[in-house]
Amino acid sequence: MDDRSSTRRTSLLAVFDREMREHARPDGPGVRVERTGDVVRQVGAAQDWNGVVWSHPDLDGARADAAIAAQVAHCGELGYDEFEWKLYAHDRPADLGARLLAAGFEPEDPETLLVAPVADLPTTVELPDGVRLRTVRDEADVELLVRAHEEAFGSESPRLRHQVLTRLDEDPDHFVGVLAMAGDEPVSSARMELYPGTGFAGLWGGSTVEAWRGRGIYRALIAFRAGIAAERGYRYFQVDATEDSRPILQRLGFTALGTTTPYVYRPAP
Repeated sequence: MDDRSSTRRTSLLAVFDREMREHARPDGPGVRVERTGDVVRQVGAAQDWNGVVWSHPDLDGARADAAIAAQVAHCGELGYDEFEWKLYAHDRPADLGARLLAAGFEPEDPETLLVAPVADLPTTVELPDGVRLRTVRDEADVELLVRAHEEAFGSESPRLRHQVLTRLDEDPDHFVGVLAMAGDEPVSSARMELYPGTGFAGLWGGSTVEAWRGRGIYRALIAFRAGIAAERGYRYFQVDATEDSRPILQRLGFTALGTTTPYVYRPAP
């Protein structure tokens, strides 16, 4: 990595850590952000995303263990069936993941954190013949979005349905759902979360059913959302990318800032 790329990465990571983690805002209606001790966490109902988004960069082993124990107790007090600690590769102490594991948290697959200035991204939407894009407008559209997501990923997503319906009903100004339709069939879906009070918009989903992959639909969904984000004055896109998506995003101009791993705590029944 040359000096200019290193400086760009350091700058983007500092902005992300400050705006999206240390000074996190609730990611939807009905949830709140709490700053307690050495962590920042989001708290909501059982079907919302609940977890730690930031931990103090000066944590040592003793403070880390105390913070972890406090989150386990918090999970039990609220009766959650799961609670996540979102760990980033640069978080401290260096063995924080091992400490979470020892406390009963289970790591899921790591993803790559990527960030890009919205102004640097293409906004021209190019689609294969027979495919069109449209935004999610109502409950019927939500069902199509969930169907495409579940078929693409091969698993059911009841929480996704709840979260999208809630956003459409209670906070539609800060949420965009997109469908790629081939005739009456949803072949891909994606979401964009617009985080008020920050310069960031988050890209989620981007799932395409197997028969339609490799035809540019994923890139078209990025461009479509980039146009909307630019119109609304957002400066940065943030993505937690799988290895399938990471190379495409980097070719489009996203910078990889490191990895992020969900550590999930599920109390014993």
